[in-house]
Amino acid sequence: MMTTVMAERPAKPIDLSLLAKLTGGLGDRRTIEKISSDFGHLYADFLPDVFSSETKVALDVTYIGCTSGLTTDLIKDLGEHFVLADGSLRNWSPNFVLACNTSFIIALMERMLGALPETVEQPSERPLSEIELDLAQMVFGRMAVVLQSGVDVTGGFEAALEQAHNAEDRPAPDETAVPEFGVAIRMSVQLGKVTSEIALVLPQKAFLKTKVVMPKSKGQLSKGKEEWQERIREQVRRSQVTLEARVRLQTLTLGTISHLAVGDVIAFHDRKDVSVQVSANGKEMYSCELGRSGERYTVRVRDNISTEDEILDHLMG
Repeated sequence: MMTTVMAERPAKPIDLSLLAKLTGGLGDRRTIEKISSDFGHLYADFLPDVFSSETKVALDVTYIGCTSGLTTDLIKDLGEHFVLADGSLRNWSPNFVLACNTSFIIALMERMLGALPETVEQPSERPLSEIELDLAQMVFGRMAVVLQSGVDVTGGFEAALEQAHNAEDRPAPDETAVPEFGVAIRMSVQLGKVTSEIALVLPQKAFLKTKVVMPKSKGQLSKGKEEWQERIREQVRRSQVTLEARVRLQTLTLGTISHLAVGDVIAFHDRKDVSVQVSANGKEMYSCELGRSGERYTVRVRDNISTEDEILDHLMG
């Protein structure tokens, strides 16, 4: 008697797209583009107001477009020159990602340290330093305020953000986690002569249920104004600033100056204590006297020309 053994067919892998559609985690193209456009208009209208009211820095935001796909792929596709922060918003989504091109943060830091808008050129893209990551964290905080005001969360909860990090330092995704579909909303940011980009990577389960609303008042986005300014001031206090010392020299005629040669000596204007004016970014800060410590020439602070508040306000632009 012969027994026939039937081989079991291997189970077909689950179609992730179909499963996501059935469970409300993947929308159709038209719906995704409509909601993404609403988010883009929200940021175009209100993010510039947040920055101008809290930092006196003017910028323009323009919606670029959106991309649908697996969240891990969307984050990777942003590129290596982005800084990222993971976030969550109670009663809306347990996870989302805010992103910003590093060139925007680098240029913004220059402005915060007193550079004139017309002098800040398009910076080379690179990973951010620690102090620049601190500034990025504050930028993400403002982006999160706009987000939570636009999704109209029940209970009025604030978004929770993890620490900002460079794309190269982002941990590898958990391979055991269930893949999730998301949408990347990308926006162009114009800061003076600098063109950069910000992005939102949102899970579609929360995204598709969202009806974006415009806040009743732009002013309601500026509740953290004093905290923002103080944090910026603290970053400026910790920043490295190049100082310049100016010493008045003896008056000479143009004829004499035109014939100066290597080795000629020009005397200081002051005969006794040499007066030195110390400045940073064009702002006179201290009146000093010239001295010497070992083999190095030094200046000793004798008087303040500007107050601490005046100096910080100048460096913050």
